Amino acid sequence: MNSLRAAVLLLLFFVGSPVWAEKRVALVIGNSAYRHAPQLANPQNDAGDMASKLTALGFVVVTGRDLDLTGMRGVIREFVGKVEGADVALFFYAGHGLQVNGGNYIIPIDAQLKSNNDLDFEALPIELVLAAMERNAKVNLVFLDACRDNPLATTLARSLGTRSVVVGRGLAKLDTGVGSLIAFATQPGNVALDGAGRNSPFTSALLQHLGTPGQSITDDLIAVRRAVLQVTGGKQIPWDSSSLTGPVVLNPAKIPETPTNSAVVTSDTDRSVELSFWNSIKDATERNFFEAYLQQYPSGAFVTLAKLKIAAIKARDKERETAELGQGDLKRAALPKVTGVPPELAKLEQTTPGLKGSSDPTSQMSAGELTLITQRELVRVGCLEQVDGKWGSGSQKALQAYAERKGIKLASLTPTEELVNSLKAAGGRVCPLVCGNGLEVRRNRCVAAGLSVFNGVWKLTRHATTDCGDWRELSTSILVNDGVVSSSSGLSGKVARNGTINMTLTFVHKGRKGGNILTGMIKNDKGKGRFKGTGAGSGCSGTVTMSRM
Repeated sequence: MNSLRAAVLLLLFFVGSPVWAEKRVALVIGNSAYRHAPQLANPQNDAGDMASKLTALGFVVVTGRDLDLTGMRGVIREFVGKVEGADVALFFYAGHGLQVNGGNYIIPIDAQLKSNNDLDFEALPIELVLAAMERNAKVNLVFLDACRDNPLATTLARSLGTRSVVVGRGLAKLDTGVGSLIAFATQPGNVALDGAGRNSPFTSALLQHLGTPGQSITDDLIAVRRAVLQVTGGKQIPWDSSSLTGPVVLNPAKIPETPTNSAVVTSDTDRSVELSFWNSIKDATERNFFEAYLQQYPSGAFVTLAKLKIAAIKARDKERETAELGQGDLKRAALPKVTGVPPELAKLEQTTPGLKGSSDPTSQMSAGELTLITQRELVRVGCLEQVDGKWGSGSQKALQAYAERKGIKLASLTPTEELVNSLKAAGGRVCPLVCGNGLEVRRNRCVAAGLSVFNGVWKLTRHATTDCGDWRELSTSILVNDGVVSSSSGLSGKVARNGTINMTLTFVHKGRKGGNILTGMIKNDKGKGRFKGTGAGSGCSGTVTMSRM
């Protein structure tokens, strides 16, 4: 027992070491050297220090400092190219930012923002980055140290005069999709401090508390909030908005402790250590490993599987003892003949010594286990829709489809451990995704057919042909994603498969609600149509032009 206990402690020691099995990608931008506004002291340092911090936490980091508009677009494009399929995506920005009509923008160092028309061509909407993250990654974390007092916002506000465009202090609240968290240096609408030291108060606290071993990101941010409140004397209160569906632990490593007894109960916030432990023993063929798991985690997530593995190993050992004692020959099940297998999977051949079918009494796994594991692997490679634990005609068809795609001819469609190994060796999707009527495949999912051709950022310009007050032409950018239109300026609507567009815009002018109704047609990379004012905007109408950016 002492040796078993020592083995458990040794396993936990190695499990506690930082091992980054997830794909983690981060974008870090820091802008200090503004050309048309006072320069900021800290963002360059903030970006450099944060990039080092995230690299140590296992992130692939795309970094940009003192970027003009072209440079910012370039690093964002590089980041989007790397973030596809990421488990965790992170965006950190330090520099000037502003909100206009509830939309948030990050500001390149060459921005002047002399008029409202300049906004769409000299600044970048934060939603542009967030939308790309939410399309491609499972978990998205955004940290915005961009609420500094911004003279460019004052310049823009003065240029607008009495127009119904609101330029606010700080940044506005952002809505998050499922699996996202957005943290601001201070509460929405407030201004954060740049700080007198090397880093801003917010970034300094992030560097200190982000990735605390064994602690969730939620608890990290509580520590950050307390630190900033303390250093600013309560003047700055970091704020976050979260739609995470579970704990996110950036550093699952635990500080090694000496247990007082052999039974250590894991807490709900320490599941990452338990998962690492299980992954390290799940393919073991000796039952003492699983007995150690049950002793270490008596209420763990894999208790049932551990007991099943122990039972299967006991049955295997008993069968072997029976054979050795000469109490009769074991009746072996017919072995499936597998041909056409690549050389690296030649062990699947019927002539391979030790080949066991699911009905072989010497198999290390029960038929039920083989069914579940085989179904899970078939789902992973895209040949089966769901796992139900029943090996019926649907599962057999899925296995046949997999075999045909891989060039393997099977004499039997019964799961075996060797076939499970073959499935695990498949790197990714084997069976193509098949969508129903009216749908097409895009980014490994089904979307309405034809809508994806309109995806991207578009420039939309309204040209007034009647009296619309003090403007004759207004431009903004919109994002089209699978037929849904969104923008930071309040425009929303839909694009049909034939290119027909229907959008609405709402605003408040001198205390009265107003809006625009926009209709038209997109063809290739251009679009045109008309708009008509409603409410406070009645009497204002004209034409609309669109071009893909």
